[in-house]
Amino acid sequence: MTHPPAAELLFEVPPPPTPVERLLALADRYTQHNDLLDLVLADNAEPDPATHVTSAQQLTSETLYAIKAVDDQQLYESADLSDAMVRLRQLAYLSTASEAERPQLARELTALAPEAVLDSATRVAGEMRRRRWSNAAVPDASFSDAQHTALHEIARGHVVVTGSADRRYVHHRTARLLISTLRSLEAKDLIARKAKSAAPAYIGGPPQDRVHLTPAGVTALATVLALPPAATAGPSRGPAPRTRTAARGR
Repeated sequence: MTHPPAAELLFEVPPPPTPVERLLALADRYTQHNDLLDLVLADNAEPDPATHVTSAQQLTSETLYAIKAVDDQQLYESADLSDAMVRLRQLAYLSTASEAERPQLARELTALAPEAVLDSATRVAGEMRRRRWSNAAVPDASFSDAQHTALHEIARGHVVVTGSADRRYVHHRTARLLISTLRSLEAKDLIARKAKSAAPAYIGGPPQDRVHLTPAGVTALATVLALPPAATAGPSRGPAPRTRTAARGR
């Protein structure tokens, strides 16, 4: 029996991503795809009709691959799981259909994809947790409610940042986030900003910085997906004080 060289033993092979992690990565891919189209449409009223085709083809393949990863788990076909899989298949159809459309319509077909994928990932995570609780990853107990909310909003493709290095503002769709919350997650290497990768905040304005989950952030969110924020909070000696948040933070 032969053994690998000692040098090879120094490097651990990371485990393959879980189905939930694949779905969270897929949600981010849809966000990047939509951002690409937004920037193209902002720069050119009549963009190249094929500008998005390669990206759309990749999304279709990645969506089908994520569906297979969930199918391979052989989970019980609950209503939640069935709904999640139907929605993912619909996204695969929409991505395929968008290949033949002009960028303006193609953008509409994938507009809600990140949210749909996150919703599906949450349903899948809940089903996996219910059926395989003993084998589930231990949730990260260090997230505050604000951080928990921020990770979800980022996964939905809802968070961008604008401004200079010393004065930045958070823009979001629904939940209110503070720049300090994002900085705390950046310090943990759970999120990162991609400069000038999202649509301008106004016509003629500069591109904004999209906030994405890092691979570590994907793994962290996957462990708490389908759990309420209170279940992820660390130990407390008493009730948490009520705080106010603003749409913009410094």
